[in-house]
Amino acid sequence: MNRPPQRRWSDIEPGDALPPLAFPLSLYRLVMAAGANRDFNSIHHNTEHAQSTGAADAYANVLLLQGMWERSVRAYIGLAGVLRSLQGFRMKSFNTVGSTAVVQGKVLRKWRGDGGEHLVEIEIWTENDGAVTVGPGQVVVAWPE
Repeated sequence: MNRPPQRRWSDIEPGDALPPLAFPLSLYRLVMAAGANRDFNSIHHNTEHAQSTGAADAYANVLLLQGMWERSVRAYIGLAGVLRSLQGFRMKSFNTVGSTAVVQGKVLRKWRGDGGEHLVEIEIWTENDGAVTVGPGQVVVAWPE
């Protein structure tokens, strides 16, 4: 993976859009995520089991989806910013094997915090087949300037 460009707080303006970032959801990706975050619930890697619970197929777990949000924000801000909070993360529908989750976002506001930090609030959400499946939520990022 290439290093993301480093943005500074002064480079960001309310209304700026994050570039959409697509995550194809293969069974391999879901199995690797389950192993990495130790979520071995069969709904995340076994089609038959997931279907027996009413899902169309095995689907991405919360930590994988939150990781997609962080990866998308990180690709936009660079490595110097610190994610201070993530709010409003709500799964509305499944992101299943064979689909592509697309994370999108936009800058809502920027301000200086009481401790002198430079803060930015980003609205973020995940879409799959044109419908919002996760969020929208908010991520607050801080930069020491």
